[in-house]
Amino acid sequence: MVGQKNEKINQLHRLLPEGLVVDTAWLEKHGYRRQWREKYVAQGWLEGVVRGVYQRPTGNVDQAIAWQRVIISLQRLLDKSVHVGGRSALELQGLTHYLRFSGKPEVHLYAYGSLPGWVERIPTDAQFVEHKADKLFDADAPGRTRLAWGHWGWELDVSAPERAFCELLDLLPSRETFHQADVLMESVRTLSPKRVQAVLEACRSVKVKRLFLWFAERHAHPWFGRLDLKRIDLGRGKRQIEVGGRLDSKYQITVPETLDAGV
Repeated sequence: MVGQKNEKINQLHRLLPEGLVVDTAWLEKHGYRRQWREKYVAQGWLEGVVRGVYQRPTGNVDQAIAWQRVIISLQRLLDKSVHVGGRSALELQGLTHYLRFSGKPEVHLYAYGSLPGWVERIPTDAQFVEHKADKLFDADAPGRTRLAWGHWGWELDVSAPERAFCELLDLLPSRETFHQADVLMESVRTLSPKRVQAVLEACRSVKVKRLFLWFAERHAHPWFGRLDLKRIDLGRGKRQIEVGGRLDSKYQITVPETLDAGV
């Protein structure tokens, strides 16, 4: 019995890195049934984070968990198809310069399928904002990359800049502004035309694709001239994006009066 216990503890150390979290389903899958979980918590080998979620003891029970640890746990241990996208992905890659207000930062997550309910309850240093990833892209669509994070260099799945900008534009003008998008597009002079082409061809949103091209042409980026617009489905008809705005005749979208409608 003692040998079995030691073996299970050693296995737990191998499978569950310190600082990451797992839920009861993961523990059950690896042979840690309720009686084992209760013993491990009582003996200090595991600690509860919120109901049904555990981590190896860190000594920082009262501190909020770094949000990156939660997402890495979902991606690497729980096999959830979720990535950091939109403005959050751009921030992680040093491409935004927004002023951050006080309080928890928002972290935009794009998931294929539902995330566990405890994601909203777990105490982190950020506020998660969940989006349905398949609204814009199929599960095998291009435009995602990995960033090393933390002391151990854990890999965090995020949208590459080309895709992240599409995700940001999808939230315009409800959660993002034309001004923010305009300033951002002005700064991304080194995007890969090949990656932009692939992402725009894969994107499902006519609104997003038209906005992306409008902003890119407005700032006359060199990579814009290397795109093959004929291969990008821009749909038909007008799209009202800015209520009361003026119509751009080329891309058939309404933009604010305070921004030029042409290049």
